[in-house]
Amino acid sequence: MSSAAPRPADHPHRVHGMGTAWEAPTWPAITAGEAAAILAAFPDAGVFAGLRWHSPRPFSAAVLAQTDRGEFFLKRHHRRLRTPEALAEEHAFMAHLRGAGLGVPDVMTARDGSGAVTRGEWSYELHRRSEGDDLYRDRQSWTPFLSAAHAREAGAALARLHLAARGFAAAERGAHPLVASFTILPAPDPLLAAEAYIRARPALGAYLADRAWRAELARLFAALGSGLAERLEHQPLLWTHNDWHPSNLLWSRQGTVRTVFDFGLATQTCALHDLATAIERTAIPWLDIAEGRDSPADARCAQALLSGYRSVLPLSQGQLVTLLRLLPLVHIEFALSEVDYFAGILGDPAQAELAWQGYLIDHADWFLSAAGQAFLGALERGNLA
Repeated sequence: MSSAAPRPADHPHRVHGMGTAWEAPTWPAITAGEAAAILAAFPDAGVFAGLRWHSPRPFSAAVLAQTDRGEFFLKRHHRRLRTPEALAEEHAFMAHLRGAGLGVPDVMTARDGSGAVTRGEWSYELHRRSEGDDLYRDRQSWTPFLSAAHAREAGAALARLHLAARGFAAAERGAHPLVASFTILPAPDPLLAAEAYIRARPALGAYLADRAWRAELARLFAALGSGLAERLEHQPLLWTHNDWHPSNLLWSRQGTVRTVFDFGLATQTCALHDLATAIERTAIPWLDIAEGRDSPADARCAQALLSGYRSVLPLSQGQLVTLLRLLPLVHIEFALSEVDYFAGILGDPAQAELAWQGYLIDHADWFLSAAGQAFLGALERGNLA
C-alpha cells in the first residue's frame, strides 16, 4: 500500500501538502498563549496547562490542549473559510448524530452560549478529546486503509452514520469555501449547473475565465456521466459527512470505529454520493499516481468497504449500478471548491491549477484509462455478478 512521507522533526511545524511532501503551513500554528486565551472563553474547559500536539491538516490550524480538566481539541479557521454561523451548521449536524447514538466530538459551549468564538480574523471551535486511537494521525487524506478489516469496519460505520442522519432536516449549506455540494451531477443539464456553481464564486470564475473549462467538463460529462442525472434524481437527500477517509476516524483496540470527526465538508447530498466519495478517497492511490508511480487501485479495499456498508444498509442492484456510475465524477464539485479556495482566499494560482488539472480533470480521466476501467470492472464483477 502507498504511504505518505515520514513526518519531519516537530520544529519547525510542517503540514500535509497537495502531494506526499510536508510543507510549511499556510495558516500559522496555534501558540500556547493563543490557546490559553481562547480556552478561557469556554467555562467548562478548565485552566490551560500546555499544548500536546499540532495537527498536520493544511486548511486550518489545530492543537490538542491540556487543561486541569483533560485534553481538548482546539481548531482555528480563517473567517473567510468558516464563520461562527457556518460552524454552527456543522455542530447542529453533529449534535443530531450524537443524539442518535453515534460517536462524534463533544463541542464545547462558550460563555455566550455559542459553539465558536472569534478573535480578529479567526474563528475558533473547541471539542473535548474524543474516544479512540488516532491510528492515521500523520497520514494524508488520500492514502488507504491499513487493512481490509479497517475498510470493512469503516464501511459499516458510514452506514451507521447514514442511519443516524435520517431525520436531520436542515437545508443544504451555502457557498462556503471547502464544503461539499450536490448540485451539478443531479442536474438535467450538468454543464448549466456547473456554470451556476462557478458564477456564485467570483474568484473561481475569474480563474477559469481564460480556460476552456466548458469544453473540458462537457467532455467528462459525455464520457462518464451519460444517464447519471436520471439515476440521481431519485436518490433521497440526506445530510452526509463527505470526507470519509481513515484519518477522520478514531479506532478501538478491537479495530472498530469509536469516533467520527471533521464535519467541515458535511452538507446535504445523498447516501450514494457519500459512499462513492469514501471509495474514491481510499481505494485509489492518487498521490502515487500524481508522482508517476505505477500503483494499482485497491479493489479489495473498495470491496471491503462496500461489504461493511451493505452489512448494515443493504443496497439494491439499481443502487449499486448508480454508485459505480457516480464514482468517476463524484469529486467534481469539491474539486471546484478547492480551486476557488486556492485562487480566491490564498491567491495561489499554482495550487489552483493543481486542483483543477491534477485533481478534477486527471482524476476523472483516470477512470477512462485501462487501470481505471479495470478497477470499475472489478467492482462491477464483485457486486453485480
